[in-house]
Amino acid sequence: MIFQDNIIKEYLRNVYFISGTPCGGKTTITRALGEKYNIPVYVIDDQMPYHVRLSDKEHQPEMNRDFKDADEFFGRTVEEYKNWLLKNSREQLDFILLDLMKMSQDKPVLCDIHIVAEEAFKFTDPSRIAFLIKEPKDLVDDYCNRPDHQPFSDFIHSATDYEKAKATCNETLYSLNIERYNFIKNSDFFWLERDTNRSVEETADLVAAHFGWNNQADVTIEKVDKGTPLADELLSFIENCSYEAKDHIAGLVRNWEFTDWETMFAAKADGKVIGMASALKEDYYPLPNLFPWVSCIFVDEDYRGQRISGKLIDYANEYLKKQGFEKSYIPTCPGNVGLYEHYGYSFVREITNYGGDNDLLYVKEL
Repeated sequence: MIFQDNIIKEYLRNVYFISGTPCGGKTTITRALGEKYNIPVYVIDDQMPYHVRLSDKEHQPEMNRDFKDADEFFGRTVEEYKNWLLKNSREQLDFILLDLMKMSQDKPVLCDIHIVAEEAFKFTDPSRIAFLIKEPKDLVDDYCNRPDHQPFSDFIHSATDYEKAKATCNETLYSLNIERYNFIKNSDFFWLERDTNRSVEETADLVAAHFGWNNQADVTIEKVDKGTPLADELLSFIENCSYEAKDHIAGLVRNWEFTDWETMFAAKADGKVIGMASALKEDYYPLPNLFPWVSCIFVDEDYRGQRISGKLIDYANEYLKKQGFEKSYIPTCPGNVGLYEHYGYSFVREITNYGGDNDLLYVKEL
């Protein structure tokens, strides 16, 4: 029996996922949040022994594969080791989803899970998943230094050639996670990189804010007009933000290269600009017959998780509707497939930007 993604997502509507890369802090932050907000915590690594008992060799062969010792386990090639990890995770996923459905019927649940960003849309909304990441280099030492990972530390140290086993493990984890790490950093998902200068409590508070558990900021959206103090505030925000195309957008605002109905929108909270969007005739695509475009959507990292992007998009679309438009377009990279459906947009087709890269085009009826 196969369950469709929309059914799974509906039954997991009370589950908040924390994923990411190894040693990114998933388990620590999940437990901290569970304790602070009195929410049940589900850590998939803790459930593996139970799931193995429920499994069988016919349906879950990798979960039931036995290794006689550390030499056999770490003696595999990097590709063999990586494929085993991937298959193992896929086999356990069925058990995980059923467990979460049972646990979360009438209450929220926090889940520490190994799920890649590309798969996250199948199970949850972006507002209910956070990615905690660390560059996947030399992970074995970090992993073994934790008291709760002592069994793994003992196992790998039992290998005849520990340094070779360690090298194999490090290379496998790097190969498995480096693409995930880069994908997450370039996606619109909420993510935090591990930072030794940030406490567990501070990190937990940032994730809680993303989930909407902290007090929401009082956000207002305003249309920006040429030569106004708000235009100056927006320019300063753009010049100092992390938006990839900030230099280009700053130039548009600085020289006010907007005509007719084209404009910028600013989101303000705590007395400052914390987000932006635009309404444009043209975007970074050779498609002059398609317009208007809702573009330049960006929210300061400290204010993400409060649906401010959605408020900016809604405000821009209301503005465009008043200008007489019946639809608007939003482009995005392939990594964000499924994101703008949450804002009422429908996928149209793949498009090629001026740089030669393929993106996805979405449209919404206003």
